[in-house]
Amino acid sequence: MPVVNLSVSTPVVKTARVLQLSGLFDVPPTERSERTWSVNLPLEEKPWQIGLIVGPSGSGKSTLARSAFGEHLVGGYDWPADRAVVDGFPAELSIKDVTAALSSVGFSPPPAWLRPFRCLSNGEQFRATLARALVDPRELIVLDEFTSVVDRTVAQIGSAAVAKAVRRQPDRKFVAVTCHADVEDWLCPDWIVEMPAGNFTWRLLRCRPPIELEVARVEAEAWNLFKHHHYLDISLNKTAKCFIALWRGRPVAFASAIHTPHRKSFWREHRTVCLPDFQGVGIGNALSEFVAGVMKCLGKPYCSTTGNPAMIRHRARSPLWKMKRGPSRTGLDRGEMRRGFGQNLMSRAVNRLTAGFEYVGPARPEDARRLGVGCSP
Repeated sequence: MPVVNLSVSTPVVKTARVLQLSGLFDVPPTERSERTWSVNLPLEEKPWQIGLIVGPSGSGKSTLARSAFGEHLVGGYDWPADRAVVDGFPAELSIKDVTAALSSVGFSPPPAWLRPFRCLSNGEQFRATLARALVDPRELIVLDEFTSVVDRTVAQIGSAAVAKAVRRQPDRKFVAVTCHADVEDWLCPDWIVEMPAGNFTWRLLRCRPPIELEVARVEAEAWNLFKHHHYLDISLNKTAKCFIALWRGRPVAFASAIHTPHRKSFWREHRTVCLPDFQGVGIGNALSEFVAGVMKCLGKPYCSTTGNPAMIRHRARSPLWKMKRGPSRTGLDRGEMRRGFGQNLMSRAVNRLTAGFEYVGPARPEDARRLGVGCSP
């Protein structure tokens, strides 16, 4: 499809008001209202995965998408009115596939997956729609009104998350249709069409803007902003050392650590939460590793047990972490079972897969001093 010729035409009914309008503004009387565009779309020239059609309202974006991609154009999906979001995915998908799709676009709090689509926030609905598009059986999905109803910061993070998810599937193609040009650098498309001019450009740069976080030491009260997004126990240990990550002055993630005074005492990760609107681009992992480096300055090992699938995958590949226990349904070793720690199994997450890790990356003494975390002599 090297050239796409578009034409939109509708008859003009010459009512009294229409004739008055023609006289007031010197609009020539006409039988039809028409607009035409000619767009060069040489998509056969190179392999690609992500495209972007951008332009203001009324510029012909949706008309181009409909004409060029036909049945691949999606305005949204039909979601069950009173059933969980996970029930809105194709029946042939396993729950593992569904949750993997939701997690891949940064929509990862399991409690939110149990709500009907209509009960989600705009940002959560945006992520759920993206996840649904990623498991659509069609190889190519063209999503209209991309990021139209979400905060622009959320739109940028969401664009980066979906780009990352799409590129994990070599056979998947995705085209975003939007009036917001600010997503371009975050979506990192292979090509872009700017409407109404119809200018087509192959885009070579695929590096999204950096996300520079500011980390601060905070009191336990900061947990109140994040606790309802934690999918297990929302309590916070009174002895926890707490940290918060800010991006562009906005709090986006929380992490805390506590001391475990066993025979071989160590520090362990206690609560780590990234707000839903900022998930999918590695902020939670970045803060977790920053805190691990700070706490390592106290001279004891830093360990973590997590059931988050994305975090387990990241740490299993990362040189900063050493896996001490592979994914299993119990966090108890034989010694702990003998000492009676199995009496409160729910608190040890025996009903879900978790993995244990030790941080083996570098310590961060300068950051520890700045944040008031004393270094060991």
